[in-house]
Amino acid sequence: MMKNFSSSPLHSNNQTPNHIRERNIRKYGLLSAIPLRLSLRGYGFCMATLFLFCFGSLFYQLNGGPPKILLDIRQYLGVYGKNHWSVKLATGRLFIHKDRVARHLVSCPHVHKPRQGESTYLDDHGPPAPRVLPFPSQVVYNRVGKCGSRTVVILLRLLAEKHQFNLVSSDIHNKTRLTKHEQVDLMKNISNIPQPFLYTRHVHFLNFTRFRIEEPVYINIIRDPINRFLSNYFFRRFGDWRGEQNHLIRTPGMKDDERYLDINVCILENYPECSNPRVFYIIPYFCGQHPQCREPGVWALERAKQNVLENYLLVGILEELEDVLLLLERLLPHYFTGVLNIYKSPDYRKMGNMTGTVRKHTPTLEALQVLYHRMRYEYEFYNFIRDQFHLMKKKIGLKSGSHPSAYSPAFLRELALRTPEPLDEDEDLDTDLEDANSWLVHP
Repeated sequence: MMKNFSSSPLHSNNQTPNHIRERNIRKYGLLSAIPLRLSLRGYGFCMATLFLFCFGSLFYQLNGGPPKILLDIRQYLGVYGKNHWSVKLATGRLFIHKDRVARHLVSCPHVHKPRQGESTYLDDHGPPAPRVLPFPSQVVYNRVGKCGSRTVVILLRLLAEKHQFNLVSSDIHNKTRLTKHEQVDLMKNISNIPQPFLYTRHVHFLNFTRFRIEEPVYINIIRDPINRFLSNYFFRRFGDWRGEQNHLIRTPGMKDDERYLDINVCILENYPECSNPRVFYIIPYFCGQHPQCREPGVWALERAKQNVLENYLLVGILEELEDVLLLLERLLPHYFTGVLNIYKSPDYRKMGNMTGTVRKHTPTLEALQVLYHRMRYEYEFYNFIRDQFHLMKKKIGLKSGSHPSAYSPAFLRELALRTPEPLDEDEDLDTDLEDANSWLVHP
């Protein structure tokens, strides 16, 4: 007998509403509790977020900036991913790449400063990575007077524009000795120049490490001491080819008796300008600011030699200026690349020829002998520098086209063996002066 399944409760189409409700409860009972749970969790999350926001805002207002936890959260969420950021200015909005922020903040003091409660890029992210600088990026040229310094400064101005380094050339010419406070102030000012820089001034050697300041690299140029003295003597009186009136600006208080004083009289009669300590001039530039550096003697000489060996990258001699420039190009290419091409160019030659001292002539041989004896420490230092310079040329592979000293010790030693007799007006004074002029190295 066949069963009629159509009357079964499971297959019957005439189900009561109670049956349907019970079936739905059994089917969706588990899922019905989920919306309630999600709502409670979402409500708690929102309340916690609101609490953190209020708490963070309170710290933000009290401390003048956001708390570190919010910065960490922002870092975690990847806010750092942008390569560019904006700085709000008083007149608009300027977009700056983040690796240029430090240079921009230094060069643009007018940038809008954040008020209390505002944050800047540096507050949020810290200082940017330092820009890669050439080495060395701090160079000091404490130029010695009448040793080709104006010639080199003209070259440096052209090179600074070409290679984009900061050239700071001081106009102070008569302040080479400084007090301790003046030394510290000057060294701090030099250290604050944006790098790479080259600072130049007529000043005696400054010991940065003594005051725990980063030591720059020193360079310098000297020349034959008697030649330097003669160039300075006549330059103070008659200027150079730029205009004979510039000496009136440099020495306005000089009387005509002093201006037209014969150099032989100045030397032989022991005028202050032609005797120590005035002729003890080059060594103090390398000895330093110690008071004993201004006293002619072995102590100052040895101290100057030590400073040259320990602190100077190069000290050249003016008589071999082209070799000096070539060495500087090899040792400091980011400053001096192409300097020889500029130096040999016709346009530069026109400017360089204007720096020669006018009305310069050579003293008598007797005066030269006296002057050399007074400058014996200067010549010992000059010979030391010349030997060191030739040694560096040999190491680099340059052939030494050295010139003998204008007034060699051998010549003066031979001259000292005989007592010079006073010359009469009829004697060949012109011949002696001609011979002396042949030894003189003109700038």
